[in-house]
Amino acid sequence: MNVPAAGTFRSLRNFNYRVWAAGALVSNTGTWMQRAAQDWLVLTELTRHNASAVGMVMAFQFGPQLLLMPWTGFAADYFNQRRLLITTQAMMGVLALALGLLTVTGLVQLWHVYAFAFLFGCAAAFDAPVRQTFVAELVGDGDLSNAIALNSTSFNAARMIGPAIAGIVISSIGTGWAFLINAASFTAVLGSLFMLRTSELRPNPRAHRAKGGMTEGFRYVWSRPDLRAITIMLFLIGTFGLNFPIFISTMAVTVFHTDARGFGLLSSTMAVGTISGALLAAGRPQPLFVSLLLGAGIFGTGCTLAALAPSYWLFAGALVVIGVAALTFTNTSNSLMQLSTEPRMRGRVMALRLGVALGGTPIGAPIVGWVADHLGPRWALGVGAAAGFAAALVAARAMSAHAARSCRE
Repeated sequence: MNVPAAGTFRSLRNFNYRVWAAGALVSNTGTWMQRAAQDWLVLTELTRHNASAVGMVMAFQFGPQLLLMPWTGFAADYFNQRRLLITTQAMMGVLALALGLLTVTGLVQLWHVYAFAFLFGCAAAFDAPVRQTFVAELVGDGDLSNAIALNSTSFNAARMIGPAIAGIVISSIGTGWAFLINAASFTAVLGSLFMLRTSELRPNPRAHRAKGGMTEGFRYVWSRPDLRAITIMLFLIGTFGLNFPIFISTMAVTVFHTDARGFGLLSSTMAVGTISGALLAAGRPQPLFVSLLLGAGIFGTGCTLAALAPSYWLFAGALVVIGVAALTFTNTSNSLMQLSTEPRMRGRVMALRLGVALGGTPIGAPIVGWVADHLGPRWALGVGAAAGFAAALVAARAMSAHAARSCRE
């Protein structure tokens, strides 16, 4: 049995994890630059502040997480994870390069962004579950929860840096260059994958081809009351709450009337909260179910404060609260689902987690975008608040049911 060592940054003692984390930080910064630039391109250059169009881009980008879920999870459990990551990361780098060239040359149209969002989403659908479960091969189960939290810290440090850089790049030399910089950033993570000491990896047991192998993850999760409750909570918050491109861009442009730099700063400000939430998770010895309840409830409260914020800076402050809550919730759900799942099933369970959390976007993002267009961005944030409070109720009910079962036993 692996006993976790103490310390918030304990996973960084591992050479392979250090190499992976360094490459991922560079690549994640480029990814956040592209996300901010893509939202700005659609909202201000290809449409006249059409939030529904931003919602459609999100639907195309995250829809494949749900559509391809049976195959992506099985691929993560069946194929060599390092080689699969090399393939998916290379594909996303090529797509970023192509979109950047279209934008720089002035040829880009809205349908191009939709198409690239869908293709990028397909590659990301295969990349996400293997990238999350690959952490166990780097550090083992003993430090898995810590490594997941440090991954989130890296991802959200990039979230703080990337949009701010994107705002400067867009204002200075144009939106397309943010896409090209992202394409170049994929060389860092690809380089880190080639530099890993393969002899020190801890491969998980691989799945075998069998009838029903791809749907086994659905049956496994639904048979577990704890995993079922987490999945329902992920659907609620993922579908109606994690629509930050819509929330931030519409509030920035139509309520506070900021430019590209002000928009980028808001995205970076939210990352202060997400980094804080990730570091708090990294310092915990074990994930607890009660953290899901707290994270969902505070998320709903943060969205309510953001919806009512009378000024740019108070809105930015509310985004920090949302960031802490969102990372508390997502990190805890990730750790609980991985640590309580059989190793041979982790890829499929994580694919289901991501498919539910992100695959609901094709439903939620257009709805939230429509609300922002017709009722205003503040009402759209109200939808996110309702999702957080509903998820908190699900957690409270699950904890109550668990306590009742424990008493009967």
